[in-house]
Amino acid sequence: MESNYIVEMKAISKRFGSVQALNQVDLELREGEILGLVGDNAAGKSTLMKILSGAHVADSGQILINGEEVSIRDPRDARSCGIEMIYQDLALCNNLDVARNIFLGREYTRGLPFLSILDKKKMYAESAALLERLKINISSPRLKVERMSGGQRQMVAAAKAIAFDAKILLMDEPTAALGVREANTLLRLIKDLRDGGHSIVLITQRVPDILAIGDRVMVLKGGRRQGILNVSEVGLDDVVELIVRGRAGAESEEDAMEYLSFG
Repeated sequence: MESNYIVEMKAISKRFGSVQALNQVDLELREGEILGLVGDNAAGKSTLMKILSGAHVADSGQILINGEEVSIRDPRDARSCGIEMIYQDLALCNNLDVARNIFLGREYTRGLPFLSILDKKKMYAESAALLERLKINISSPRLKVERMSGGQRQMVAAAKAIAFDAKILLMDEPTAALGVREANTLLRLIKDLRDGGHSIVLITQRVPDILAIGDRVMVLKGGRRQGILNVSEVGLDDVVELIVRGRAGAESEEDAMEYLSFG
């Protein structure tokens, strides 16, 4: 079965107790695109991506990768499909350097099967080559993460995902805690990753970010998909209108002005 999409999520539903977090949500991600995923708090954005990354399991629905249905029950299943999620808290170890973070849990070793040691030389060499290829401005793969800025940490997290051939990157609010300069640097990296063939879902509250680098933007509200827009054909007001009012157009002007203030 052929598909125009690298990822399709069909009729995904998820309930937590009495809360219906997602209700029959569809998502389509093309190869080599940036898809923005936006919506207000509790819209279901993170839950949908946690299902795709294996952190949660959907109550119902289908996930297809390259047109083939897959079962994603945990993060290991997601990684086998080439999917990595970069969380807002990054899950990096501050006391380790860049290379050790990139290879954490998947370290290279050498020696006999019963007496192996870390192959640090190989990890440092491959980390340096990866940073250079991604044009990440970090002085050395031996630099400890605790000495790095927020933007640099985000870039290390992205490099960690890419080091093991992830083709589908799910990024949760990567620019939320960054200043304008660092955010712009990170957005350029995300755009470069897209141009290099990666497919990216970018969860963000900063609508101008996705309008600056994205291809399409999908809006969730109350656990339901409200619509999907081509970035080249819309402006900030169009996206905010859908976020705030939804398809029914029921929210207030004050809520709309609050969203327009982002970015």
